[in-house]
Amino acid sequence: MKFGFLKFDLFDFLDIFLVAILLYYVYRLVKGTVAINIFIGIVLVYLIWKLTQLLQMEMLSNILGQFIGVGMFALIVVFQQEIRKFLLLIGSTKLARRSNIFKKLNLSSSSDLDLGYLESIISACDKMGRSNTGALIVIKRNNSLDFIKNTGDQMNIEVNRPIIESIFFKNSTLHDGAVVVEGNKITATRVILPVSNERNIPLRFGLRHRAAIGITEKTDAIALVVSEENGQVSYIKNGEFNIFENTNDLISKLKEDLS
Repeated sequence: MKFGFLKFDLFDFLDIFLVAILLYYVYRLVKGTVAINIFIGIVLVYLIWKLTQLLQMEMLSNILGQFIGVGMFALIVVFQQEIRKFLLLIGSTKLARRSNIFKKLNLSSSSDLDLGYLESIISACDKMGRSNTGALIVIKRNNSLDFIKNTGDQMNIEVNRPIIESIFFKNSTLHDGAVVVEGNKITATRVILPVSNERNIPLRFGLRHRAAIGITEKTDAIALVVSEENGQVSYIKNGEFNIFENTNDLISKLKEDLS
């Protein structure tokens, strides 16, 4: 296909489509953070650079080209956390995991994980919320959580509501820190999580929420937080709060993310 002096074929369309997807994922990562202004500035500088090349403004084009070339190293430092989240987001997509097609064709040898234990977790969170008992539960997906499990006490307990409630009971020696859940097992308690340095987190959220955001920024795990102040249950994934209508909706979202 030709438009005057321009040639446009299938590969050009594919190129534009892939760039659009890349920009969309980058925008998702920096949306709502101070990095969004830097991202917009970079896009504007790049567009101006391409415009100067098209208009054959060689001096300005060379200056902007040098700025972009050297600036890439600085951007790796500035956007270190966002780059980590981007690579984690790509690695956690369904394309990077086992294909659902193979599951449907029964070509996958492992059976689907029983997610019934999630109802016990949500039931415990709901009850703790009514008594304003603070809690922080991290649920493993694909990424290893050994680096945080080593900061706490190793466990191997089957998930159930009484166990979770007893762990986070205010007079319990285990209530400080987070609980790690892998499959239907509690594998660690009193775990210390990396705290997010994100400045846009509302002040009403305390250290538990910052810790939940921090671990979900660095891994693909998901986190449940029960606020000690108001009893509200929060669901955090990819460093962001996920809205749900009720406990049934929350269970559905968890099963979808963990299936």
